[in-house]
Amino acid sequence: MNGSTTLPGWKKALVGAGLALTVTSTLGQPAVQDLLSVEALPPEFYTFTPDEYWLEPQDSYWMSFSNWVLGQQQVQSERVQSLGEWADRTLSGSLRAAPNNESYLRLGFAAETRTSRLASFKPEARFRLDVPTAQERMRVIVESESEELIPLDERRRDRQLTSDDRSDTSATGAFRFLSDLTDTINLSNDLGVRLRTPPDAFWRATAKGRWDLDENWRLLLDQRFYYFHRDGWGESTWLGVSLGLPRGWTFLSASEAVWVHKDRQFELFQTVNFFKRIGNRNEVNPRLGVFGRSKPNWQATSFIADVTWRRRLHSDWLYGEVIPALEFPRDESFKDRFSLLLRVEMFFSGELRNR
Repeated sequence: MNGSTTLPGWKKALVGAGLALTVTSTLGQPAVQDLLSVEALPPEFYTFTPDEYWLEPQDSYWMSFSNWVLGQQQVQSERVQSLGEWADRTLSGSLRAAPNNESYLRLGFAAETRTSRLASFKPEARFRLDVPTAQERMRVIVESESEELIPLDERRRDRQLTSDDRSDTSATGAFRFLSDLTDTINLSNDLGVRLRTPPDAFWRATAKGRWDLDENWRLLLDQRFYYFHRDGWGESTWLGVSLGLPRGWTFLSASEAVWVHKDRQFELFQTVNFFKRIGNRNEVNPRLGVFGRSKPNWQATSFIADVTWRRRLHSDWLYGEVIPALEFPRDESFKDRFSLLLRVEMFFSGELRNR
């Protein structure tokens, strides 16, 4: 050993780093700790003057309120997650909860102004309890509303509407059974009830597929058949074709047809979408669309054009939206009707996948 001591690898690394810093300082170059110090950053980096570097933060109403909101998001998210895990363990009879719990609570405020109508902020609330029970291929789904009972024109303009403009719907609860028809088609069957008095039983079957036609083109399908005891049978077909475009844009052309049993007619919707993510905070989605129906004959009922700008305001749970829109309804002789919607929305969830 010649009197020398063998050092562990991590100690050698520390010694080497120290020698590097010493050599750098000896050669007249600034040390690393000096380069990374607060004083070394350029003045334009800050929004305050240099003499304010080390001032203690001042308490204010806004700071107290924002800190309370941040704390509530963490607390309520844990509660929502815990509720889903508790329901999972209870229904499955297992001591552990399965992963991928997608339960969430959405709270927000939206203000919409239209031609001849002033804006006023309205509260919004939606929830979803999605329990992936430890029993394979079964889930328990509780939602604040059922999409099938909402008119198509309202459903596809949902983000433009406030709570006053939406149809009254009831929460639903269902057992969902999952299966794979092929590698590209997933099938689910729901058996449940509308949570109202008296309860309204329903059945729903959904097939979703996705096919990559080539490296740029993709075909998407969402096919549903359902039966509600009070409203009868229904069917919806959604077919979309997407294409990746230069500069980060995505193009989507989608067609949708819905059979409304009580009216004995089809409702139709054709849309052309463009989508782009700008940085890690902003998304923009311009859209053109036309609604139609099959009675008294096949005809267009309205045309729409809108742009959705969505910004992540804080972390991954606080978002803002601005949606200017134009509508040309047949009932008003296709006269233009302008609207502008502003929304702030919060998400409470322990493990949020899709919003």
